[in-house]
Amino acid sequence: MAFARVNGVVLHHEVRGPADGPVLVFSNSLGTDFRIWDAVAARLANNYRLVLYDKRGHGLSEATPQPYALTDHVDDLAALLDHLGVARAAIVGLSVGGMIAQGLAARRPDLVSALVLCDTAHKIGTDDLWNSRIEAVNTEGIAAIADGILQRWFTPAYRSPDNAGFIGYTAMLTRTPVDGYAGTCAALRDAELTEATRALTIPALCVVGDQDGSTPPDLVRELAALIDGARFEIIDDAGHLPCIEQPAKTAALIDAFLREAGRQG
Repeated sequence: MAFARVNGVVLHHEVRGPADGPVLVFSNSLGTDFRIWDAVAARLANNYRLVLYDKRGHGLSEATPQPYALTDHVDDLAALLDHLGVARAAIVGLSVGGMIAQGLAARRPDLVSALVLCDTAHKIGTDDLWNSRIEAVNTEGIAAIADGILQRWFTPAYRSPDNAGFIGYTAMLTRTPVDGYAGTCAALRDAELTEATRALTIPALCVVGDQDGSTPPDLVRELAALIDGARFEIIDDAGHLPCIEQPAKTAALIDAFLREAGRQG
């Protein structure tokens, strides 16, 4: 395990793959840590230098007091890449991780060569949605709202008590620090990236699970339409986390896109 204090917060991270490979950075979703990428990373590690990290308030990274702003997460990632000596990378972001990726491309364009935006958008949810979720988590805990979240995360076929993976990812969600979860809900509530993302001019791939209940395909298609030349792909038989339900398809789309774009780092 590796830890670094950057931008005033301790971030847990891991670097995998050949030292001379093009750099590919993964940013995870709300209520998860970087282990959601393991099956995708395993398929890419021979050809890419992979950087995986737990964002502020998630996994083994420090949970600073809530609330957070999206710029906190963006500046955390920029500082981590500077700490690791990464001059330029393709960024893969899922859900809020995709918003972090968009924010990084706008705020630190020197660092970003290409974007893979998974199950995300330029604006996710409403103030009422996020405020009610923040209140529920702070008063009752994440477990109280977990069932509804898991229904949006996974397809019915995956949500089986006999599926050990489903039980494990449920534990990952419910064990997220409350400050980290509620703090990032505030960041999502306040983030509006439409114009900043519309101004991006780098290669982008937008992908979404066909059964995503959090950022449905039509919303991700709207995101793709903002970025000139962006590709849009739907992954069948997946919910909000295709990296878990369909890792082979997800990895193949990422690899093919980066090779075609010629921006593998």
